[in-house]
Amino acid sequence: MIIFAIGQLGWSILSGIISAWLVTFYLPTSTDLAENGAVQFIQPGIIFLGLTVLGIITALSRIFDAVTDPLIASMSDRSTNKRGRRIPFMQYAAVPLAIVTVLIFCAPVEAISGWNIVWISVFIVLFYLFMTMYCTPYNALISEFGKTQEDRMFISTAISLTYFAGTLFAYTPFVFAGIIRGAGVSYVWSYRICFIVLAVISTVCLLLPTFLLNEKEFVNTTPTNSNMFKSLGATFKNKDFRSFVGSDIMYWVGLTLFQTGLPFYVKVSMNIDESFTMYFLGGMTVLSACFYPFVSKLVTKFGKKKLTICGFLGLALAYVITSLIGVLGTAENPGLFGIGSIPGIVFGIIVCVISAFPMALLGIIPQSIVADVAEADGYKTGENREGMFFAARTFAMKFGQSFAMLIFTSLAIIGTTQQANSNDITASTLGMVIVGIVSVIFCVLGAVILALYNEKGVMKTIEENKKTEEAPTVQE
Repeated sequence: MIIFAIGQLGWSILSGIISAWLVTFYLPTSTDLAENGAVQFIQPGIIFLGLTVLGIITALSRIFDAVTDPLIASMSDRSTNKRGRRIPFMQYAAVPLAIVTVLIFCAPVEAISGWNIVWISVFIVLFYLFMTMYCTPYNALISEFGKTQEDRMFISTAISLTYFAGTLFAYTPFVFAGIIRGAGVSYVWSYRICFIVLAVISTVCLLLPTFLLNEKEFVNTTPTNSNMFKSLGATFKNKDFRSFVGSDIMYWVGLTLFQTGLPFYVKVSMNIDESFTMYFLGGMTVLSACFYPFVSKLVTKFGKKKLTICGFLGLALAYVITSLIGVLGTAENPGLFGIGSIPGIVFGIIVCVISAFPMALLGIIPQSIVADVAEADGYKTGENREGMFFAARTFAMKFGQSFAMLIFTSLAIIGTTQQANSNDITASTLGMVIVGIVSVIFCVLGAVILALYNEKGVMKTIEENKKTEEAPTVQE
């Protein structure tokens, strides 16, 4: 299970690179252009309906990604490969995924050019294709490797830790790119060198599970015969899964709005140095990881559904406090009403402490819930469609993230004027308060929708079939 979790470290590094650096690299700020030697590769600013060139590229690639999720899931579920249904896909995708991640940042013309748009468009589509080829079969193995609830929670905990670790690895160019530039390397290549090193590390992590684990030793399932459309339709016929996916979309919208807005809360609402963003994010991650060992014990006592709902409400509370920063004001920023005198950094620490435990709950338990629903559905229908269940969950995540990123700018700039030819988002205190309120609404909606999930029914189906499988055969 530990070896298996290393694979998540690999793909989370690559995913983190795209999430953290695609916009920063291709839409540099005026400061980076003037002082650090950044290059403008594509047309800056808003060009159509509030969208940038990069925003349109990303949106179109996500549409392609939405199609490949169920396609790869169906191919994996139906695979008859002698090495297993999942491992071969992961192995074939690992090296191309790492290479394509680096190539995304290697646009050929060091000036604004249509060729750069074509380059980025092609390789971002390939990135999502190979990411899906690795992640969809990988996630399906959570259910197949985790034979017991204890094992399933252990796997969910382990991959959540490696996900956070990979995300932090992806942020290391903030430090090392500057050091490399100090040695005389250009702005562009200082980042490319960091990405190459991270891609090599990721490749090793991605491949380790595919060489060290023999899927057939752990998994003995029959490939499904359903085609993609039939399998996808059957997956969404599952009422409990629909309840989970609905709540999951709400979670990802709320979480992404908050994470995307964190630097702006620091700069605008708290009015303190942007570097505190990393301190807050790192502190929240470490503190959240400290709660991980207790999550499995709490699940045994209270169940997954109740704890996940608590996670939603806990995040909502953190977002309420974040909104109050802009309303009440801080010692550095008078806010909307100008009655606050608490330093912004204190607010930041309070938010990190309150959100750490909910983040631990929501970072571990949802994956295990999907595995439970997939297993129970397999017993009821006789078809093993774990890949499709996790593909649908991945789609929910991507849809929630994309929707949040699409509406963030529109919400953040309320009360101010955004320059159409600038890459810098001019967020306002009022705008960030509204972002926080909207995040609260989505979290509360997530809790309400998840209340419809019939955890007792799912677990009863699993337990009854486990007993039947373990019952000894009586011979006359």
